[in-house]
Amino acid sequence: MSRRDELKVLVVDDTKMSRRHAIQILNQINVKHVEEAEDGEQALAKLKEQKFDCLLLDWMMPKMTGIEVLRKIREDQSLKDLVVFMVTAEAAKEQILEAIKAGVSDYIVKPVNPVTLIEKINSRFK
Repeated sequence: MSRRDELKVLVVDDTKMSRRHAIQILNQINVKHVEEAEDGEQALAKLKEQKFDCLLLDWMMPKMTGIEVLRKIREDQSLKDLVVFMVTAEAAKEQILEAIKAGVSDYIVKPVNPVTLIEKINSRFK
């Protein structure tokens, strides 16, 4: 069994279509344990309930932005090793730098290229 077979991923995006697209890509590389959250509050609640290896996190969401979620994750000692990919249409240099300063593991610009996401997952989880 490869590491990806055991990988637990949380996909956080307020757009159902974006979540479905990410899940389809993850299924291509045999990631079987995927959960969804439609906003930051749901994501943080799920992170308290169970352990995930990786988070695909949208930036622009209602209630709480992805960057706010990322900052809360990095403040929590129990989540400090969580791999967080910011997956967003926000592609301005300032936003990328803000995400890096907040502790993002990597940054993927929408629309998500399946090859890019697969390469980033493969580089972190062999």
